[in-house]
Amino acid sequence: MEPLQLKQAFKEIFDTEPMLVKSPGRINIIGEHTDYNGGLVMPAAINKAVYVAISKREDSEIHLFSESYQEKYIGNINDVKKSDKAWANYILGVVDGFLKRNLSVAGFNLYIYGDVPLGAGLSSSAAIECATAFALAQLNELSVASMDLALIAQKAEHEFAGVNCGIMDQFASVFGKENYAMMLDCRSLAHEYIPLKLDGYKLVLLNTNVKHSLSDSAYNDRRAQCEQGVTWVKAYHPAVEFLRDVSEEMLLAHVQPKNYETYTKCSFVVTEIERVKKAAKALKEGDLKALGHLMFETHEGLSKAYEVSCKELDFLVDQVKGLDDVLGARMMGGGFGGCTINIVKDEAIEGLIETVSKAYQEQFGLSLSAYVVQTGNGSQTIEPTGIASTLQHSNF
Repeated sequence: MEPLQLKQAFKEIFDTEPMLVKSPGRINIIGEHTDYNGGLVMPAAINKAVYVAISKREDSEIHLFSESYQEKYIGNINDVKKSDKAWANYILGVVDGFLKRNLSVAGFNLYIYGDVPLGAGLSSSAAIECATAFALAQLNELSVASMDLALIAQKAEHEFAGVNCGIMDQFASVFGKENYAMMLDCRSLAHEYIPLKLDGYKLVLLNTNVKHSLSDSAYNDRRAQCEQGVTWVKAYHPAVEFLRDVSEEMLLAHVQPKNYETYTKCSFVVTEIERVKKAAKALKEGDLKALGHLMFETHEGLSKAYEVSCKELDFLVDQVKGLDDVLGARMMGGGFGGCTINIVKDEAIEGLIETVSKAYQEQFGLSLSAYVVQTGNGSQTIEPTGIASTLQHSNF
């Protein structure tokens, strides 16, 4: 849907002129399961986004419409609460976050549309939250720092969607910059833009189109194991707060003797944080081969040590490993489904997708979805129209 089509769709429902904003989905180049351990990640915003058309109302009501679900929601600024419509909760959680910070929000009409694939691990939920936060700040002429928009969006995910996510997804959606990845310190929130020059190559996402039920319980288990490792080390090194503060030597001395599996999980995280630093160095030096090698290492660790991969993800990585036209590949995201991220030579992309899709279909009886993505900019106004002086009610 083009901006003009979005604008027209909004006017047909709400009979007034909207302001248009968008906020992108994200990929993570490297740095998996490091965010909740106070570590480093390297996300980048992509050229797939959530688009919001919004206008003020004369009353205190909230009128929402989802293009994807063809559903409406009506609520009130003075009584913001969870809805039985999951998509609306991402928006309502942001409204709640503004109000809890004593930021004045008027009643509004909002139409939402997105081309971020759902369930692919590209953080469509964060894109919804960040687009809403950015739109509300613009609409109500509020001076809210970009980092606060990301934090409000993150809290919405915690409290209204019930997902205890780290800050990476919302951060990337707000702060993304075309042609750059970002190295984010998830403890201090300090960040650095790293040039992502893919001359002759592109980022290709291969979506397994599966999501195994193990994902939630395994995620909680991994967090608990990491926290246990920190507790054991902290008894000897009181300054330690996160695995970010822990060395391999500390793990060998204080975790491995107590529980080998906990040691293995903690060791992966400590190693992965170091890989992010190496990846940043490789990108700064324009060494895509080194970056690709690190990505393969990450996948091996996620599969064998951290044990959050699955047979479908492993199959896709194995299919491209050793190919001259593929510099690197790994599973991306929490695990047990979703996408692999691949660095593929331009002229090989079409053939690779065709070959791997056929092999995947034969192996699992499943269709593979493929997305060629580029980096994009973070939350922004697409077509500011100002705030109309004559405000109108919704037609529903």
